[in-house]
Amino acid sequence: ANEAAFKMARLYTGKHKIIARYTSYHGSTAGSVAATGDFRRWFIEPAGKIPGVVFGPEVNCYRCPLGRSYPECGVACADYLAYMIDHEENVAAVIVEPIVGTNGVLIPPAEYLPRIAEIARKRGVLLIADEVMSGWGRTGKWFAVDHWGVVPDILTTAKGVTNAAAPLGVVATSRAIADYFDDNMFAHGHTYEAHPLTLAPVIAAIDEYRRLDLLNRSTKMGAIVGEKLRALKEKHPSIGDVRGLGLFWAVELVKDRATKEPFNVPQDKAARRPLVVDAVVAEAAKRGVSLMGWVSHLLVAPPLIISEAEIDEGIAALDAALDVADQKLSA
Repeated sequence: ANEAAFKMARLYTGKHKIIARYTSYHGSTAGSVAATGDFRRWFIEPAGKIPGVVFGPEVNCYRCPLGRSYPECGVACADYLAYMIDHEENVAAVIVEPIVGTNGVLIPPAEYLPRIAEIARKRGVLLIADEVMSGWGRTGKWFAVDHWGVVPDILTTAKGVTNAAAPLGVVATSRAIADYFDDNMFAHGHTYEAHPLTLAPVIAAIDEYRRLDLLNRSTKMGAIVGEKLRALKEKHPSIGDVRGLGLFWAVELVKDRATKEPFNVPQDKAARRPLVVDAVVAEAAKRGVSLMGWVSHLLVAPPLIISEAEIDEGIAALDAALDVADQKLSA
């Protein structure tokens, strides 16, 4: 989906540069991994890296890349992207995960995405929203951008579009971009493009989202998850931060809350060194609960149909597993 979005943006604007952000993930194929800001990009450089991608700061109020604090910062990370556009030639698009997924469920301040959209619009640059992880009720809205009333020029999505019953990537565009390709060639396609067996589950999934009122359920259950995770933070000194929206949460582990020093850094994961977060994940797995650990944080993203009793079961397993990280503080 992101590969197609980049091609569309470049053809539509006649420009070629893509601005992405550090601490982001957009895929593993040539174009999408070139726009990925995390360490997974390192391994394809320089061979295989498409030209024309430049990186700016992510929005991360817990670990601000600019060393600032919100709200006194004035959301300088957004203004920095404006500075980048103004000092680069031929910028076709800015791509963002409205809520960063794998790299820590980073929730932007309320004014961030609207400002990014306005910055791009004023400069004739397209805004691409990568909603592969944050879409389809995960945050309590159909798409995360809906929380801030932002309509991107291009929206990419996958995963929840079929409830993962079948693999499908989707690219949605503004009417202006769609109309452009009525009269201009768009050379893009795959053997299984628009395959009936991948498209049929989309309708079934959307019907179920509506029938079960899963967007509202995500908001309701997410509030419960957030409350219980914050309670764990009070109990476990290894938790530095808890953040999330809907049923999309991250628990960041640290050696020291005051300094925010993490147990591990991306270089550790890239070098396949033992990670504290993996030990926590393994301990939770022994108790029948699956979590995703990434560098030095945990992703907590249960199914939208989860019950409160199942939340309690998961939190109890996480509570016990976090003792592993607490023990590392004195090790």
